[in-house]
Amino acid sequence: MCGIVGYIGTQTATDILIGGLERLEYRGYDSAGIATVLEGKIECTRAKGKLHNLREKLEREVNPSQIGIGHTRWATHGKPEEHNAHPHMDAGGRIAVVQNGIIENYQELREELSDKGYQFVSETDTEVIPHLIAHLLPQNPQYDDFLQAMQKAIHRLNGAFAIAVICADYPDEIIVARNQAPLIIGFGQGEFFCASDVTAVVSHTHAVLSLENGEIARLTPLGVEVYDFDLKRLRKLPRTLDWNLTTVEKQGFRHFMLKEIYEQPSVVRSCLETYVQANWHPQTNSDSSPIDLGLASELCDNVDYIQIVACGTSWNASMVGKYLLEQVAGIPTMVQYASEFRYSPSPMLANTLTIGVTQSGETADTLAALEMEKQRRMGLEFPYDARILGITNRPESTLAHMVDRIINTQAGIEIGVAATKSFTAQLMGFYFLALELAYRRRHLSLDKIEGLIKGLGQLPGQIELILEKQGTQIEELAHDFMETQDFIFLGRGINFPIALEGALKLKEISYIHAEGYPAGEMKHGPIALLDAKVPVVAIAMPGVVHDKVLSNAQEAKARDARLIGVTPIDDTEARSTFDDLLFVPHVEELLSPIIAVIPLQLLAYHIAARRGLDVDQPRNLAKSVTVE
Repeated sequence: MCGIVGYIGTQTATDILIGGLERLEYRGYDSAGIATVLEGKIECTRAKGKLHNLREKLEREVNPSQIGIGHTRWATHGKPEEHNAHPHMDAGGRIAVVQNGIIENYQELREELSDKGYQFVSETDTEVIPHLIAHLLPQNPQYDDFLQAMQKAIHRLNGAFAIAVICADYPDEIIVARNQAPLIIGFGQGEFFCASDVTAVVSHTHAVLSLENGEIARLTPLGVEVYDFDLKRLRKLPRTLDWNLTTVEKQGFRHFMLKEIYEQPSVVRSCLETYVQANWHPQTNSDSSPIDLGLASELCDNVDYIQIVACGTSWNASMVGKYLLEQVAGIPTMVQYASEFRYSPSPMLANTLTIGVTQSGETADTLAALEMEKQRRMGLEFPYDARILGITNRPESTLAHMVDRIINTQAGIEIGVAATKSFTAQLMGFYFLALELAYRRRHLSLDKIEGLIKGLGQLPGQIELILEKQGTQIEELAHDFMETQDFIFLGRGINFPIALEGALKLKEISYIHAEGYPAGEMKHGPIALLDAKVPVVAIAMPGVVHDKVLSNAQEAKARDARLIGVTPIDDTEARSTFDDLLFVPHVEELLSPIIAVIPLQLLAYHIAARRGLDVDQPRNLAKSVTVE
């Protein structure tokens, strides 16, 4: 879960690399480093901690090199110390490597290379790579020897990785390779880039090429050559990004997370404009679906069962999705943690649609779970065919290339590690999927479908109302929880997953222990945790479980817990129950998750900000979990 960047061109490489690492720091911030080729030598600078520590070191020296690689690290093998930071070099200081991923057989390679006299100075898996390349590189290397040594080394590596390498003997080349970890190449005017994510290069170029698994590329001042792992030359064409620089800037907000919370109305509008058929009416358009996700009939017709695999916030969104798919579309649905599904998959059932949900489209466990599902169904005749759908914010991602179809959630790039707008966008994806399946199966009346679509259309304005009216109040409320150590979040029905998400957001960025529970389960054990020091947040939205949630909240109040309610402004019964109220507009119960989650995001944000914590880059976390 690291970020890598590389540059070769006519500008000073250090400036480009540091700028790229700033854009990638959300992928890891335990340590950082860069390496350049200058006057026949490799200059390598590394620093522990946030990127500003590396920047301070680099400001002490002048480095006019026009080629280099950089890395920002989220530690897996070896503690986050400077000696474990990338780039890693061979013993002769002629080769430097940065890597995102895990080399699974590094211990075997380390022992083999140690027996040959190579000495290791770190605990990382990556350090085996420069030593291995050095071992495979001839004493007097010729033109293609660097590329061929890299190719031979790659064939020795097991695992998921994206690698960029420079060599002092080849001052005009960067060699990169990808296997199950994201890597893109950017094309500029007389300059070329490589990076883990397009965010690193969007300020320099909009022409990018995503390497596929099993591909290796050579970047030189003259251009880019792409090969497969057997060094067969490939013909590849870049695509043009439709992003601009403002999408990866704070635009006046204190943190990216706050900016992204406030972007949610526009994200929901974008989803509606993309997938809802304009002017659809049940009387005049009954023969066409009001939702157009571009799903082929062979993917979603005759679906008897749905299984969803996801991690983290995407898992919480999938739990709302399960409710919608069962209650709106009438299809039995199971949600599994991708990391667990890989090792204990559900029995195969006929006519199953598998859905993988991942914001980045690069989550290692989710991709592996989907690949396993494809493989175990290969060769089996219908009805056990593999029908796989992806829900992601990144249409250029690995997920998009491995599934039959994706639902692009239209959220735009999300920089804050704690997901906010991407969560809301995933919910919108599930609403649209449930409605389209309900229409195809005739599970809901057309009038009911029309009513839900109209309700969805009102959500952007309702979210804006919460942000406008509740932002200041929630910021003031956050003052009261500066020393709080535990929180409980309660919800029932479709809003139980929102309780889980509220607790997760608070844990991620404020480091307060928080748990989400189905409200009815409190009396079956967790109520023992309650006292005056443990606030309880209850989601009490109108619907079939409203009175039950208020009753459960009263149980918590009887134990002296401070009660905070997420409830409509016109709910008089809730006013008399809760100590603090986070008001939201009155909406139909099926639509309430998107409304209810907004104040919980704001509460988590303001508590963390009041504590002086790094909201965008919480400790021990990275945005895209690309390793198992």
